[in-house]
Amino acid sequence: MIASGSGNAFISGGGGLWAAAPSYMTIGVTALAGLAVVVAVFCTATRVRLKSPWSRRKRKHALSPQQWRLFFTPDGKLRDGGVKLVKKVRSGGVDPSIRAEVWPFLLGVYELNSSKEERDVVRSQKRKEYEKLRRQCRRLTKRKNDSSKLNGDSCRFTHDTDSPSSEDVVSARESLSSEDKIPDAEYSDDPSSTLLDGDDDGSRENTNADAKDSDSSDSDSSEEPEVIQAFPSCEGREENNPDVISKDESSPLRTEVQPKLNSEDFATWQRIIRLDAIRTNSDWIPHSPSQAEVSHDRASRSAEAVGLKDYSHLEPCRIFHAARLVAILEAYALYDPEIGYCQGMSDLLSPIAAVITEDHEAFWCFVGFMKKARHNFRLDEVGIRKQLSIVSKIIKCKDSHLYRHLEKLQAEDCFFVYRMVVVLFRRELTFEQTVCLWEVMWADQAAIRAGIGKSAWSRIRQRAPPTDDLLLFAIAASVLQKRKLIIEKYSSMDEIIRECNSMSGQLDIWKLLDDAHDLVVNLHDKIETSFS
Repeated sequence: MIASGSGNAFISGGGGLWAAAPSYMTIGVTALAGLAVVVAVFCTATRVRLKSPWSRRKRKHALSPQQWRLFFTPDGKLRDGGVKLVKKVRSGGVDPSIRAEVWPFLLGVYELNSSKEERDVVRSQKRKEYEKLRRQCRRLTKRKNDSSKLNGDSCRFTHDTDSPSSEDVVSARESLSSEDKIPDAEYSDDPSSTLLDGDDDGSRENTNADAKDSDSSDSDSSEEPEVIQAFPSCEGREENNPDVISKDESSPLRTEVQPKLNSEDFATWQRIIRLDAIRTNSDWIPHSPSQAEVSHDRASRSAEAVGLKDYSHLEPCRIFHAARLVAILEAYALYDPEIGYCQGMSDLLSPIAAVITEDHEAFWCFVGFMKKARHNFRLDEVGIRKQLSIVSKIIKCKDSHLYRHLEKLQAEDCFFVYRMVVVLFRRELTFEQTVCLWEVMWADQAAIRAGIGKSAWSRIRQRAPPTDDLLLFAIAASVLQKRKLIIEKYSSMDEIIRECNSMSGQLDIWKLLDDAHDLVVNLHDKIETSFS
């Protein structure tokens, strides 16, 4: 018994000594396992983030002036067809100092594979086309004013004709010389100098037309009053008047039948354009120092030339900016009469006009922008409805729980993001955030135009393929970021609309783009298939 007890005591004592060892080993193994889990989670998260161009949710460095210059060959062509340019812009945007040079490439004004010589030719041609549109705008305005006088409708248009210079004095912003030898003429503070240059150019272009029809003159600054006559149809003027823009030359829908321009429509567009231009916000001012320092006299001349009124409460730089918006938007209304002008278009033009100081270059960049955005302003709203459907589809594929909640609120059509779609996040983002988003979006569209598809994209190590619908993925991402709030607190679509409209200044643009590209990686093929 004693032996047995001693043995038990020994065993028990020995067991007590060694029993502690497994407990220490268990703790160690558990700690190692926990560390392994942490490492695994970190690695997995890292791999997921690498699916988009913004790893660790940080903006990469923007395209610098030095990098921009190195992208070109000696003959002025972009190396590798612009692939590196698109990649760089897509991952970090563009340095503000070179935006005016880069944007025409992103917006299709210049082909990515064009040489400097080819771009010079395009620039000259585009400048002349813009000048023709502006001359036509001034003639339409003058005929409207003259017609209103004859009809006794002085109350409506008297202000437009109070000053003889409102139509005949062409300011530096209105009259652009086509001569390459005077590239800065449009910014001259002396309107008479650019006036003479514009007349000289017009007389060379239209000597024969002037001999046949004095109304065809390109000179809008003649001191002689223009003969008052009924407004002729565009069709009757195209053959003999070089100022009427032909469908083949300037129409954005060259393969479609264009609607006939109605002078009453143009007068309506003018009134809305002038009101919207005055109301444009001033957040662009810190980003455009040259325009911010414009003199009061120069701003007033610009406003007078485009018939801008009721601007005395504005600073000179805002008056000048508004006058530029009027000139460019009126020209666009003639260029694309099917769309003409709708409220919201001034929001899209304002950042472009702030960055690009030459009116004709800003106009053609705007035309490039509107090739995609113009569908937002169709009266039938077909384009808007399709885009809202795509946003809805993205949310449904990504987060079925959120989508079911939207269905309960009868908000699955995603009408609450209507404003984001129409003005491309302009009201929800600051100026700098807006142009960063747009630059990345334009880079995607430039890649598609240049034929840089998925196979080429693998060469530049971008997992997310370029898409025409990056904006819609970004809008969906902004909604998904608010999913918990929407599901737990909102019980009506009106509440969601208020939330979306109050996002201004609250969005992290680079996190938003990162999330948008993650959505592109996972859902792009499904969305493309569903809406092809």
